[in-house]
Amino acid sequence: MHRDFGLHRAGEDVVMEYELVHEIQNLCRNNQMRDVYFHEIETDDPVEYVRRQLTGRVVELSSEARADGSVTVYATCDGLTQKFVFTPIS
Repeated sequence: MHRDFGLHRAGEDVVMEYELVHEIQNLCRNNQMRDVYFHEIETDDPVEYVRRQLTGRVVELSSEARADGSVTVYATCDGLTQKFVFTPIS
């Protein structure tokens, strides 16, 4: 599902800077920890950014946009659920 998060204006892409928190669920027995990665990235579309990161795999995506401008993208890929939280950097 692709959603427009209000980042586009009349035919031009507005690139925004985000802090990205990427969580990968750990399915190993007796290990309840998650792998968590932090990045600063620029993108005009958080959902497309995730789709490009997971190219070549069968991926199911869903997303939520919040009033504060943050976007959370959930990706299920290869039996794992991954969470990508994009928070705008002011």
